[in-house]
Amino acid sequence: MPTLICDCNKTMPLQEKTLGRAIGEPGLALHTTLCRREAGVFQQALRGSEDVVVACTQERALFGELARETEAAVAPVHFVNIRETGGWSRDARDAMPKIAALLAAARLPEPEPVPTVTYRSGGKVLVIGPLQVAEAAAELLADKLDVTLFARGGEGAQVRRFPVLAGQIDALTGWLGKFELRWSASNPIDLDLCTRCNACVQACPEGAIGLDYQVDLSRCSAHRDCVKACGAAGAIDFNRTAQAETDSFDLVLDLQPEPLFTQHAKPQGYFHLPRQSAAGFDGPATAVLLRLRELVGEFEKPKFFEYRQKLCAHSRNTQVGCDACIEVCSARAITSVARQQKIEVNPNLCVGCGACTTVCPTGAIAYAYPRPVDQGRKLRTLLDTYARAGGRAPVLLFHSEGKGAAMVQSLGRAARLGAAGGLPANVIPVGLWHTASLGLDLWLAAIAQGAAGVAVLLTDEEAPEYAQALRQQMAVAQAVLSGLGYRGTHLRLLQPHDEAAFDTALREAATATAQAPREAARFSAVAEKRATLDLALDHLIAQAPAPADEIALPAEGAPFGTLVVNRDACTLCMSCVGACPASALQDNPNRPELRLIERNCVQCGLCATTCPENAITLQPRLLTTPQRREARVLHEAQPWACIRCAKPFGTRQAVEAMLGRLAGHAMFQGAALERLKMCGDCRVIDIHAASDEVRITDL
Repeated sequence: MPTLICDCNKTMPLQEKTLGRAIGEPGLALHTTLCRREAGVFQQALRGSEDVVVACTQERALFGELARETEAAVAPVHFVNIRETGGWSRDARDAMPKIAALLAAARLPEPEPVPTVTYRSGGKVLVIGPLQVAEAAAELLADKLDVTLFARGGEGAQVRRFPVLAGQIDALTGWLGKFELRWSASNPIDLDLCTRCNACVQACPEGAIGLDYQVDLSRCSAHRDCVKACGAAGAIDFNRTAQAETDSFDLVLDLQPEPLFTQHAKPQGYFHLPRQSAAGFDGPATAVLLRLRELVGEFEKPKFFEYRQKLCAHSRNTQVGCDACIEVCSARAITSVARQQKIEVNPNLCVGCGACTTVCPTGAIAYAYPRPVDQGRKLRTLLDTYARAGGRAPVLLFHSEGKGAAMVQSLGRAARLGAAGGLPANVIPVGLWHTASLGLDLWLAAIAQGAAGVAVLLTDEEAPEYAQALRQQMAVAQAVLSGLGYRGTHLRLLQPHDEAAFDTALREAATATAQAPREAARFSAVAEKRATLDLALDHLIAQAPAPADEIALPAEGAPFGTLVVNRDACTLCMSCVGACPASALQDNPNRPELRLIERNCVQCGLCATTCPENAITLQPRLLTTPQRREARVLHEAQPWACIRCAKPFGTRQAVEAMLGRLAGHAMFQGAALERLKMCGDCRVIDIHAASDEVRITDL
């Protein structure tokens, strides 16, 4: 796979021999103006059969144009930024291991395709807001879209160009191509009949009728002069009952001060533009209007998640345990279906943030594009190449491909101008669709594989729920590492308020690197979250400087732990065993025992919720000894022996409790009470024997 590097007019001190050796391409050549005078080299590479890596993203559009103009160009092209991420920094001369790592990661194959979610839009748009502003927006959209207005006060134009709805909005639901508006047409003025003659406005002494042709009923004195003034048009009727109305739309433009969708991640196809005026729209608002104009046709996005119900710890027997994914979802795309013992994810509302996969303790919901295996391969490639090139103490910086990438690039440009330090040589940026999509399993795997630290950059793109979830997960990871004796702070959440703060935070993360394992792990991440976690933990425990047998973990977000059973209350009914989704709790078929395999416990709480005696308490912790994989007895009891055949069944505690509760019941007196002391077989035999005696007596 040919790799083309360019020092961008000699502004980067690139060492092509060092880079070539690190990525396995000893003949790597350095270019100076690859996008200009040396563009022929790029065009020649395109005529080969192998993928081409171009270490330049700022001229991506130009290279794309050259590719289209190049005859017999067949090779796919991968772009990677080495300029703002390494070559333009205060310590660029020491950044060759990092640049080699970025080049190596760019050479990886693209993730396998996943199922897609399709949206179909016919261009029917609903514009909600003050009438004058809504009409101004409609004027800019009408040549491309089918516009309907929903008046929310304001003054409208006398010339009616667009259908206008009004009343009380009851609900707006849906997504691109499938929005549904429900409203109550409760106003006395019927806008379809109204001719905009303004007679009612002039006749109303209270000024209760505005130029949106709606009556403010709180100001109306019910003298009905407006009805008389309306005359033949007959548009005003105060006796009209409120009508429940519905209509469907493909797109929604909301110009109200407060949005109708209040969640952080709004549905695709819904745009909220507050504080606009009819005189004109600001720059960001204009960009939204241009985007709206293009949303006609068929659109696809990846289905970002995979869900496996059998691993889900949300519900058993209508009892709810873990609801971490529901709580963290900023798009309200996840709902509980407790009766079916599962959650349900609406792929049309899912925005692919991946926060649900990060907080899921079992891996029942997993990120699908790219999959954990692909992400793990990329992280290991980065770390292995960095180490092979002589790099030390690498810190992985996870950032979004939107505002996060923009912050990284801006810092690099500032460093080129001497206004900032830029990305330190040992800080390796890793772009993600969303920063919340990676969590405990891949963080700990990266540290096991040689990373000295993990930093996650958050911008105002991320919902508050994400920051809280990431902090909880980082607290768990740090507790594990500290409990194993690894020195320093390994995980950092960066939320800089400006470029200078970002620069300072990166320098702190780079220089205050924490202790890594003596030997880097060689395992690869796998599809199952718990399996990757086990691989990472096994290596970290084996390499631990000072391991503790038991590590206490934070109460929030811990996916490991044990259970404390109140033996006086527990009757060994085994309801908890049936409720456990992870096979952590087990019974013993040979004697009354409740056993726990601590490695399997995800601390979902279903056992505690299900227990009829409230005898179970969760205790988050990590057991580092081999016993974490072995079944351990939590509670055992003396079995009750059948009074007829002496075969053990149940527990003495449970049977005695049952006898005590039923002794005073009219149906359990005499022989009936004695039968409760028998096993199931003897109870049947005794009942039949008693029936035979009754028949003989009758004869």
